[in-house]
Amino acid sequence: MSTSPEVKPTVLILCTGNSCRSHLAEGLLRAAAGDLFDVQSAGSKPAGYVHPMAVGAMKEVGIDISGHRSKHMNDFLSRDVETVITVCGNADQACPIYPGQVNRHHWPFEDPAHATGTDAEKMAVFRRVREEIRAVFTAYADGRRDASRAAARLQR
Repeated sequence: MSTSPEVKPTVLILCTGNSCRSHLAEGLLRAAAGDLFDVQSAGSKPAGYVHPMAVGAMKEVGIDISGHRSKHMNDFLSRDVETVITVCGNADQACPIYPGQVNRHHWPFEDPAHATGTDAEKMAVFRRVREEIRAVFTAYADGRRDASRAAARLQR
């Protein structure tokens, strides 16, 4: 029996600026998947910050992303990335192939950073996009967990 810890597969979520959608998805997938994955996010043209309204929208649902930072997708080129999920068209077009990559998904969402109006109207867009992302990424985590359990049963 091996005493080394099992390496969790990395799921990398990409968008253009890595300031909103990818951080919402990272936080929500991490919460939904528990310790199933190493969840990361990055951007093709990182904004250099995480949008304060994204932090606020996540805080409302009990998820703290205030410690997240904006990263470039090339920061992960030397790492094994099992699954890449793009959440905007620009990142999907710019996305490289990563070492160890097995899966690639493209699930585009509206960019809440482009919302206009009052702060309350903008925050409503962040909340709506957060809930859209939560539905998709929770279903993804549930499916992966079910597949993992089924594979474990077959190995017995």
